Amino acid sequence: MSAVINHRKGAVTREAIIDRAYLMACSAGLDQLSIGSLAQAVHMSKSGVFAHFGSREGLQLAVIESAGLRFGNHVLVPALAMPRGLPRLRAIVDRWCDWVRHTSDGGCLYLAAVSEFDDRPGPIRECLLQHETRWRHELARAIQLTIDVGELHADTDPQQLAFEIYSLALIVHHDSGLFGYEPARERGLRAFERLIRSYSPTR
Repeated sequence: MSAVINHRKGAVTREAIIDRAYLMACSAGLDQLSIGSLAQAVHMSKSGVFAHFGSREGLQLAVIESAGLRFGNHVLVPALAMPRGLPRLRAIVDRWCDWVRHTSDGGCLYLAAVSEFDDRPGPIRECLLQHETRWRHELARAIQLTIDVGELHADTDPQQLAFEIYSLALIVHHDSGLFGYEPARERGLRAFERLIRSYSPTR
């Protein structure tokens, strides 16, 4: 019984460390995250933090995995409750724009991390690539379902439209920091509706 309790306590501690590390990485960048600074932030010894992750790279990978889970829970999971087709695709884009808001954690970890690691081969880049590929696949799948129910033209290329939608999410993120979230979101959603109309089966 004591072993089970200790395991649970260790898991809770690890999650608490990851939560703090995630916030630090959002604000300062994944590459700035270190065992030492994190240990100070969570009031633990370096060896205590190190024991949970094995290395700085292990910590960074854990933070990326946590970011992926947070993004999926915020964007994809609620959207999947909507009917297949445009209601679900609109919900994905709406939740994605809401994800950009980031009033409490400093910014999107993924966008910052990709800028940091896109030209640096290794496990971090590979992990980011896997997450990005998985998300593009989910987005393209939602688009394909919209085609299947007849709400997008039959010749729509799901991968191309996913690329274009992703481009809108990027500019919303970019502009929200410079010009304010609300106008960026409004313009992004208006652009999305124009984009969808260009793929209408009645065009």
